[in-house]
Amino acid sequence: MEKRWIYKQTPPREVVDKLSQEININPYLSTILVQRGTNDFESAKAYFRPKLEELHDPFLMKDMQQAVDRLKRAIDTQERILVYGDYDVDGTTAVALVYSYLRAFHPNCAVYIPDRHKEGYGVSRAGIEWADENGYTLIIALDCGIKAADMVVLAEHKGIDFVICDHHLPDEEIPNAVAVLDPKRKDCNYPYKELSGCALGFKLVQAYARQHRDEQEVYQFLDLVAVSTASDIVPITGENRILTYYGLKKLNENPLPGLKALREVSQNRSDLDVSGIVFTLGPRINAAGRVAHASAAVELLIAETESEALELAGALNLNNDTRRQFDLDITEEALSMIHNNEVLRSAKSTVLFKNTWHKGVIGIVAARCIEKYYRPTVILTESNDKITGSARSVMGFDLYEAICKCSDLLEKFGGHKYAAGLTMDKKNLAAFQQRFEEVVTAQITSEMLTPSIEIDTPISFDAITPKFINVLKQMAPFGPENQKPVFEAQHVYASNSLSNFKDRHVKFTASQEGNGSAFQVVGFDLGEHYEQLAMQTPFRMAFTIEENFYNGYTSIQLRAKDIKFD
Repeated sequence: MEKRWIYKQTPPREVVDKLSQEININPYLSTILVQRGTNDFESAKAYFRPKLEELHDPFLMKDMQQAVDRLKRAIDTQERILVYGDYDVDGTTAVALVYSYLRAFHPNCAVYIPDRHKEGYGVSRAGIEWADENGYTLIIALDCGIKAADMVVLAEHKGIDFVICDHHLPDEEIPNAVAVLDPKRKDCNYPYKELSGCALGFKLVQAYARQHRDEQEVYQFLDLVAVSTASDIVPITGENRILTYYGLKKLNENPLPGLKALREVSQNRSDLDVSGIVFTLGPRINAAGRVAHASAAVELLIAETESEALELAGALNLNNDTRRQFDLDITEEALSMIHNNEVLRSAKSTVLFKNTWHKGVIGIVAARCIEKYYRPTVILTESNDKITGSARSVMGFDLYEAICKCSDLLEKFGGHKYAAGLTMDKKNLAAFQQRFEEVVTAQITSEMLTPSIEIDTPISFDAITPKFINVLKQMAPFGPENQKPVFEAQHVYASNSLSNFKDRHVKFTASQEGNGSAFQVVGFDLGEHYEQLAMQTPFRMAFTIEENFYNGYTSIQLRAKDIKFD
């Protein structure tokens, strides 16, 4: 698939040079830092050396004092507290964090995760009824609840209070809960708006600890925050960067038993970064809710012994194997549906439905379809006599806004710019397919329909030195809005050791005209260029830089993202 190369704006030379001198790095690196808002010594210090002391005061968040006061009253009077959360990674880590913190001094608490297939997303009637039947008088809702105004009213009638910790966009009506913690509320002045649901749970217990216990107690759960932040694809900037930085440190040095066990069953031997979480831990935690019940993930994450955790992690790993097979089978079927239908092939969006598809993997399938047919995609199945689905978008297109324009056809929906979930009556399927295509066609541009690579700066091979790599590594953690830098090299050719593998990928030694440096390159899904590479035809290459560890030896490797022959 042809890709567009988008070049970031080159910052003013004087700003770049000044930063280079102040922190003693080469101009390529200072260019990248300035592009990311780091343009002087102090901001560079904060970027490279995040400090927990720089976390925002949790009481800056709207309703935080009310939340802490209600929690304190529940603890003082020995009320039963129900920690309620969504069934994905963010929700289960959030529940695990808040529950693990509370149980150390308040045994009258329990967890509740709704059944994806029977109850669906968010606060459910079944959950409230269960809380009522079992004597719970306070529910802490994590990673959900901001759209549950009717459920909060129902709970109130039953004598149950709600504290909501959610990071999704609210409706005009804020639920009438005791406290609603959501930085995206229009009336909330909290300085950072992009916390994950788990991070909001962390802020709640941080606030409680600050007033009533020892704040240091809450830092033992930062590895859970890092896992949620990475898995929920929120920006790795500001407060999230601090939380993720220390969360990764905890995860790699002294993880909670459940996360340690999950690493072992995934056979990950190296230090985990954001990408490692996304591809190893996240899918396994998610697998519980996708193919069985997410409570299994919470049980693992709250495990107190390594032996208990290992047994639970093994079960989650088997769930992940099952999930992967569902994913592959349904993706193949979905792609075939598009390929064999001329109307679908030429559309600006993809909306597919089959009543037998597994609800737990349709979000993954939507993402897989975008890899082949790059456009906003909705994958739908049948659940509880309703049509339910997951939607994913392409860069630059606001999926949530598009779905809002179809809201009259939906019973419920929620999500973000690039991912959303929805439910509708079966009779509205055809109308939704037509409306969604019309909305996308009217709003999407040709550029949005072409995958893009954002390039930070051109570079010469001879600038890639051990010192350069050392500074580059310190720019981590990488993730949304702080991605691993992408470089462009010109006048490159495959000078040696060219090979292809699995008929899709290439490996070769790359040299650059005009300097003597050469590097090993791996290019996934770039096998189509093998013949031209073999002819040593000069090309431009967009790539990232990484360290390759093999047999105790470390070398610099370039990972090609795209190749263009002039």
